[in-house]
Amino acid sequence: MDEGTGELLSAAVLAERVGWCAALVSDMAGALTVERWNTTDVDTLASGEDGEGRKLPSNAWMALRRLGWAVAPAEGVKVNDRIVRMAQEQAGRVLRSAKWRADLTAGVLKTWPADAAKRTTGEWDTVREAVPGGQFLPSSVIKSRTRQIAAFTRKHGRMPVDAFELEAAPHTARVLLLSACDGQQAAIERADEGGRALLRLQLPTRPNPASYKDWTWVACPIALPPTIPAAATLHLPTLRIHQGNVRADLAYTHAVPKTQRTGHTIALGVDWGLNTLLSAGAARLHDDGQITALGSGGQFRAAGVLAKQHRLRRLSEHLHSKADRYERLTAGDEQHSLTARHTVLSDEIRHVCNRRSHLNDALAWAAARWTVDQAITASATVIYVEDLRSMEAKGMGRAMNTRLSQQVRGQIVDHMCHLAAEAGIAVVTVPARNTSRHCPRCLTPLRHRKAPDRPTTPGWKWALCPSCRWQGDRDQGAWRRIAARGLTHQAKTVVDRTRSAMAIRTVVDTLEARAVITPAADKTSRKDRSKTGPTRRHTARPTPRRRRTPSPTRPTGPEGKRPEGHAHTDRPRLPRAAHRHQDVTTISTPFPKLPASHERGETSSRHQPRGAALGAGFHLHAHATPPRWETPSPDTTSDTGSLC
Repeated sequence: MDEGTGELLSAAVLAERVGWCAALVSDMAGALTVERWNTTDVDTLASGEDGEGRKLPSNAWMALRRLGWAVAPAEGVKVNDRIVRMAQEQAGRVLRSAKWRADLTAGVLKTWPADAAKRTTGEWDTVREAVPGGQFLPSSVIKSRTRQIAAFTRKHGRMPVDAFELEAAPHTARVLLLSACDGQQAAIERADEGGRALLRLQLPTRPNPASYKDWTWVACPIALPPTIPAAATLHLPTLRIHQGNVRADLAYTHAVPKTQRTGHTIALGVDWGLNTLLSAGAARLHDDGQITALGSGGQFRAAGVLAKQHRLRRLSEHLHSKADRYERLTAGDEQHSLTARHTVLSDEIRHVCNRRSHLNDALAWAAARWTVDQAITASATVIYVEDLRSMEAKGMGRAMNTRLSQQVRGQIVDHMCHLAAEAGIAVVTVPARNTSRHCPRCLTPLRHRKAPDRPTTPGWKWALCPSCRWQGDRDQGAWRRIAARGLTHQAKTVVDRTRSAMAIRTVVDTLEARAVITPAADKTSRKDRSKTGPTRRHTARPTPRRRRTPSPTRPTGPEGKRPEGHAHTDRPRLPRAAHRHQDVTTISTPFPKLPASHERGETSSRHQPRGAALGAGFHLHAHATPPRWETPSPDTTSDTGSLC
């Protein structure tokens, strides 16, 4: 609602006004970023001190003002000082983030190898010493920067001077960082009714406001999601336009349990896979130093989602190839007959890229939520995840290497840290070396086979230990090794102060020798079962099973308890994935019932996820296996079992 006139604004009008304000901020932030996109200014901002040796403020807009980096709107446009603050804050964040890329590029240029395609061991040690934090930096990051420099050299015939010649100034997003403002520009407070808040901010009434009269206060009610606690403190959000609607990225603060670096007794080990994206299970550290597994663990299988992801990747590669071909044929001629086709193809590429991005984000959130739920169920205080940042997919074929490289592991770990922090659970990365190679019980190198019923066929899925005779799924053994390694090395956990991330970076041989899973006591009977008499004769036709008590009278409708051995004939069959036990819901809530106009035969573009309504899970493809921490109690009502 426009508070000045009392007019109720539609969603389209509100998005238009927010877009005008975001365009003003984006233009000023982009101009300031381009002006200061050089080594000298970025180093000055990253040093944390001004010309007089005083410490720069943590807020980017205040630091830029201390340095005298001013910015102004276009001539004839009138904005208040808070709009300029948002522009300086956005530009300052971009310039600060460029410091790490600049140091990385400078280190690679300084230690350029003789053969850019393959570094020697000595050259790797040299470049890691020249790069800040290079000792623990994934080699794939250094390789990608090397390829970028090599491509620049082939194009221009010389090496780039620095990262700012190698990369142009980034595009400035059209957003409103209201966190840089105060009450004179925006304010937010909770409404009287729970689950709602009121955001008040000044927005322009025209694209190029000429005076302060062209700015009015607008009240925007916000429906808070149920994930925000009732006692949480709300902060000013970031506004952005998405598909014609205004989205508010709302930040809030509330008290959570503090995570601990050491002192853990129950840990959740997480192993990465390809089709089986995650394999996780809990382990307990006893007072005598022994480590036992709690249950058989669970798996998050996302083969169907990953297959769709790879199909979209191949489609994107095909579209990019066609677009490049059109660019070569048109040669920048706007009057060429293929220009219109190239425009349509560019829109399709952007659409496919958005689909890939949304699918990856949904999969990452689902996998992270499932992992944290496993830790909460097992009462674990820490999650140990193997660190695969430096993994390079090679030697497994072009298609398999690409699939391994396209995994969304980084997003899953980030979401996992966010969700685990609310429950006071620490997330620690551990070295992945030999987690799938050695036996979790005796650390003997395993023999990997195709399947348990094919012990002589070479493969990678099934593992057998030649020493202690343990055998099991390769991923099931890996999470045991990861959990045991984390529990024994928890005193070696280090905390990155810049990101508050915890990691175990080295493996100590003496501690690794104790990182074994002690098998639980065998409860099977060991009495002598040798044959002592003749075998009882069995008839060729077995006697059908009989219930000891008669079945209840069947009701007239489909409800009620059905008789033994009979299934309803009037109920439609559920999808294949819905028959599997689902522990978590990994897809959004289905849309509500459509209005009567759609029931009369009109079509609707709104997606109705049938699988989610029936409990089938994420896209009918991601199946979460629940942990079996305890042995289920036997069913004493009948000894006949069930036919379903």
